[in-house]
Amino acid sequence: MGFLVDTQKEGGGHSWGYLRSLVRRKQVDSAAAEPRSHHHQLAKALTVPHLVAIGVGATIGAGVYILVGTVAREHSGPSLALSFLIAGIAAALSAFCYAELSSRCPSAGSAYHYSYICVGEGVAWLIGWALILEYTIGGSAVARGISPNLALIFGGEDGLPSFLARHQIPGLDVVVDPSAAILVFIVTGLLCLGIKESTFAQGIVTAANVCVLLFVIVAGSYLGFKTGWAGYELSSGFFPFGVDGMFAGSATVFFAFIGFDSVASAAEEVKNPQRDLPIGIGLSLFLCCSVYMMVSIVIVGLVPYYAMDPDTPISSAFASHDMQWAVYLITLGAVMALCSALMGALLPQPRILMAMARDGLLPSLFSDVNRRTQVPVKATIATGLCAATLAFFMDVSQLAGMVSVGTLLAFTMVAVSVLILRYVPPDELPLPASLQDRIDSVSFTCGETKSSDHVGTSDNSNKQPLLAEIDASVHFPVMEKQEALGCWVLSEENRRKVSGWSIMFTCIGAFLLSYAASSLNFPGVIRYPLCGVGGSLLLAGLIALSSIDQDDARHTFGHSGGFICPFVPLLPIICILINMYLLVNLGSATWARVSVWLVIGVLVYVFYGRKHSSLANAVYVTTAHAEEIYREHEATLA
Repeated sequence: MGFLVDTQKEGGGHSWGYLRSLVRRKQVDSAAAEPRSHHHQLAKALTVPHLVAIGVGATIGAGVYILVGTVAREHSGPSLALSFLIAGIAAALSAFCYAELSSRCPSAGSAYHYSYICVGEGVAWLIGWALILEYTIGGSAVARGISPNLALIFGGEDGLPSFLARHQIPGLDVVVDPSAAILVFIVTGLLCLGIKESTFAQGIVTAANVCVLLFVIVAGSYLGFKTGWAGYELSSGFFPFGVDGMFAGSATVFFAFIGFDSVASAAEEVKNPQRDLPIGIGLSLFLCCSVYMMVSIVIVGLVPYYAMDPDTPISSAFASHDMQWAVYLITLGAVMALCSALMGALLPQPRILMAMARDGLLPSLFSDVNRRTQVPVKATIATGLCAATLAFFMDVSQLAGMVSVGTLLAFTMVAVSVLILRYVPPDELPLPASLQDRIDSVSFTCGETKSSDHVGTSDNSNKQPLLAEIDASVHFPVMEKQEALGCWVLSEENRRKVSGWSIMFTCIGAFLLSYAASSLNFPGVIRYPLCGVGGSLLLAGLIALSSIDQDDARHTFGHSGGFICPFVPLLPIICILINMYLLVNLGSATWARVSVWLVIGVLVYVFYGRKHSSLANAVYVTTAHAEEIYREHEATLA
């Protein structure tokens, strides 16, 4: 039974069992595996226009109506458009990684799903748990921001009807926001109707927001050419804060591009995921970057950067040119942007809850899919109740920084997953314990074809897959030919080991370099050597991975025929470095709050998720024999 590895029986002892559970990986999506799934399927209803509506709607929130003024005043000045361009390019690196993984593994769960397949259960759980926090707080924060903008449309805070206006609870320092909770419930109801219906509504709201931004671009350009673009005729030049200020601005506006990952969360509901998901992700990001850049070019040109209103830069720019009526239109655009962002925040979370419940890490009720609407209604209602409660009772603006942690962790692990997929893809598949008899019969058949030397019962024979024994006999003549030519070639086993260590060194190096570069208070005697060590590890990992052939199994990993991420390993490594740098710079207060949530997640996993995982009793077999076992099992059932 050389190709069989049982994760529960190896090693023995509780401590080793805990470690094994953290690194066990689930089976990759494939066309052959789909018919074997027993859960209700989500509706296959989405095409490219739907995905663009989801991506643009989730990305272009009300932040653009504020960020333009803040970043221009404090960091970029007239070079704000370049800051958006650089941030867009950095976001595109993650988008490339998402595009490949979503087309290869088009199931609900996004980064959680990819991490579970490529990295392991422990990391996947933390990513999923962090994303739950991100979408809950993100949705609540967006909902709380809608009522002040609604009040402006109605003529001020006193203009809103009393049942929608904010009220302070007597005796408590709590301001409740009924309109925020009502809007969350409305969006939750839309999401329960069906993915096509909710996406259509999001498309209408997003189109209204984009039309307002197009008005800003066209009308602002007219004013700029009429008045002479005063914002660009400054003695301080194009880079008043230097090139460093422009890059600092790009680090700030990077978070305005977060949202395209919502497209990947709906992967299971796309009609043609191999074609449509990469197009949807890429087109969403391109449209958002284009709109951001054009708006910033116009607004910075209308008003000198130092004279911008940090809270309402776009409205005040038009008001300063005697277009007071445009303020109401722009405020309406901000409300539309917030509504579409609220839909974008509440759409992915039920699907992540569903994916985690399917894998046994959360209670099974979250995995229920309504037969009529083909939507995870229970998970959607649970998400809506949590977000509405937070939005009603709490001012979550102070917790907004926690939203970024989940996103950046997800971006980092998606890039790591691409490296693993290309160089060390999983070569073992988990099969349910119910197939144990079939596994034993196939292993016995395979054992009969081998000599007695290959059918031992030692630890080495149990841990060494049969596939490796076959590969060894195939590689020997190749090694001899290469040696005759004066070349050195790694065996397959050693290639995987070197690749795995290189990926690990790359991640450690990226963290050390980011941490040392950001720790300006560190004495130079510590900081500079730390930068050197981190940079050396990062460079060594990049050189090693560039020199090693990628695994041939990548061609058949998951669904084939989809998007292939270019410039591997360089592109994912740059992506890892950028995201780790942003993670390190989120601040100690944010990390302290997130740590509390992650500790709670660890306890939930230890006392529930680990025991109820669908892989708890899985038996792992090599990829070469998994399909044979499935075929024989299905033939027996027939």
